Amino acid sequence: MRQRFQASDGCTLAYDVTDFTDPWTRPATLLLLHAAMGSADRWFAMVPPLSRHFRVVRLDLRGHGQSDVPPADPPLAMERLVADARELLDHLGCAAAHVLGNSAGGYIGQRLALASPERVRSLVLFGSTPGLRESQARNWLPRVAKEGLRGFLAATIADRFPPGHDPRHVQWFLDEAGQRDTAFIGRFVGLMSSLWWMDELPGIACPTLLVVPGAETVGSGAAYQEMAARIPDCHLVSYPGLPHNICDIVPERCVDDTLAFLERRFPR
Repeated sequence: MRQRFQASDGCTLAYDVTDFTDPWTRPATLLLLHAAMGSADRWFAMVPPLSRHFRVVRLDLRGHGQSDVPPADPPLAMERLVADARELLDHLGCAAAHVLGNSAGGYIGQRLALASPERVRSLVLFGSTPGLRESQARNWLPRVAKEGLRGFLAATIADRFPPGHDPRHVQWFLDEAGQRDTAFIGRFVGLMSSLWWMDELPGIACPTLLVVPGAETVGSGAAYQEMAARIPDCHLVSYPGLPHNICDIVPERCVDDTLAFLERRFPR
């Protein structure tokens, strides 16, 4: 069952801890931050293998999953989302963690690594550019308002899953994402699509794995090569031909690349 803690602004956030490491070891913490419109449940395929190697912590971002939907005032800010992740680590007594972020979760991970480098041992980014300003995301908002969140996602599903992907998984994805509060998602996507911090990336000091959807359909595909050039210690991996949702499409491959990277950079 998901646990809860109260952020410093009073918002109650949900999280989950899964640890199937050997009981005589002291595993490092791996913090998972999900994509916009997602929840901690979206990691279902990746948590079992990762939790044999790490204490895996999954946060429901505010306004997502079982976390509270915050009021419209004060306006949502990236600094607040970063503070949520940092305060969860404080709540768990964790001085520093490996941080794995998918899409918008990776935006928060990047900003946490920039603002509090001592808290981020490594950064693993899946389909995560330095913000969404260089994308079509702002154009989503009128369609979401008109079609509803589930309707919009269903109409644009080819941006997220390749042809022939298991239709049962696609339906589950639509049902799960469709539970989010539409007004809040408008605020969340509106915030993300206003941000771009490419020039700040040289400030990321930790080892970084950047995994790129080869057929990116959401952010700017050209941005990934520039990211790899600007982040001082960055290893880039491309998944040719895949659209944006690589953690949903090929979770086993994502796990393998994550574990290989962390084992290489942090041998035990």
